[in-house]
Amino acid sequence: MSATDRERWDARHAAVGAGTPMPPDGLRGRLGLLPGGSGPADRSGLSAGGRALDVACGRGAVAVWLAHQGFAVDAVDVSGAGLASARALAAAEGVRRVRFLEADLDAGLPVAGPYDLVVCQRYRDPALYPALAAALAPGGLLVLTVLSEVGDEGGRFRAVPGELVRAFPQLETVDHREGDGEATLLARRT
Repeated sequence: MSATDRERWDARHAAVGAGTPMPPDGLRGRLGLLPGGSGPADRSGLSAGGRALDVACGRGAVAVWLAHQGFAVDAVDVSGAGLASARALAAAEGVRRVRFLEADLDAGLPVAGPYDLVVCQRYRDPALYPALAAALAPGGLLVLTVLSEVGDEGGRFRAVPGELVRAFPQLETVDHREGDGEATLLARRT
């Protein structure tokens, strides 16, 4: 990633400030798909746990939410400003089970699995797809949401129709949706 891209993300995150913990978009309405474990139950009575990876975590809303669900989370982003907001959010929420890592994902994942849950939303890099799959533990769940050409215009940051399903043939597709400019894949390592 170029220095200009990093500066653009820093400016964007710094202008918005800390976020609010929330589940990944791909799991909304489907929290029962979270890998089980011995973690604390959320308001719905679900419990989760294990290791999670939040790729391109931005301001940490998903990472902190996952930690509240009992996951030990590695959260990676290129933006120092985004990670500063994420750390502030984690501190405000009393969350300690998140390790925030500043890294350029163009160089690959800076961590190794296995992870029970891998989340990546709004960051598309097809070169990273094999590493996302390889990071999953047996039974682990991938939650991937990217911008899509389906229902929107094309562009270099948008997935072509069917891209996500074709990119992860080694995983079992749990759900795949495309439309309104987004594509989401939920897939499990068997």
